[in-house]
Amino acid sequence: MARNQSVKGNFNYNNIEKVNKNFMYKNLARSNCYNCNFTNSNFNFVSFRGAHFKSCDFYGCSFKQAEFIGSNLKGSKFRAASFENTVFDSVNLDGTDFRDAKFKNVIFIFTDVSKAQNLNISNTNIKVFDEMPDIEISASLEEAVKNAMNNNFIKSSRVLDTKDKSINLLNVSILLENFKEEVLIKGLNIMENKIDRDFCTLSYLIRFLENYIAEGLI
Repeated sequence: MARNQSVKGNFNYNNIEKVNKNFMYKNLARSNCYNCNFTNSNFNFVSFRGAHFKSCDFYGCSFKQAEFIGSNLKGSKFRAASFENTVFDSVNLDGTDFRDAKFKNVIFIFTDVSKAQNLNISNTNIKVFDEMPDIEISASLEEAVKNAMNNNFIKSSRVLDTKDKSINLLNVSILLENFKEEVLIKGLNIMENKIDRDFCTLSYLIRFLENYIAEGLI
């Protein structure tokens, strides 16, 4: 499996230019930026957990499998940006501009989308949830998720649980969209002993499973 590159790299910038940069796999949790220009930069597989990017310009940026969790994006511009399999969870979108942005399988949850500008929530590639989706999972899958969370790296990533320590059913449903249940159960049980480094987004577990499937180990 390729070496994980999600090394924490907080940004604390005001009024700077960072255009055409590659920030792929970065952990930008709790970063704090104001009035910065990130035009045409790559933020694929990036965690923005608890980050503040206010009045920033993300024109033409890419956010494939990025995660905005508890983020403050007030007044930022995402014009012509590209979002694919991206999650916005409990995000401040006050005055955030999505004009001409492209969306593919994007989820907004616990987020007031009415405060955003030029965001068409009738787009079939956008799903909006006011609360955690109420999905039923089998006892075997629930046990496998709990087994995986015995791994300290998975536990610290917070991708499989919520603030109240319950199972993150949204992320479990995303995993089920990518893998059959029996494959997911086997993979989660393997992860308990195999994940051996820090990571910051659900995409890392997806890549882990894809690699194990490709190698015939699941």
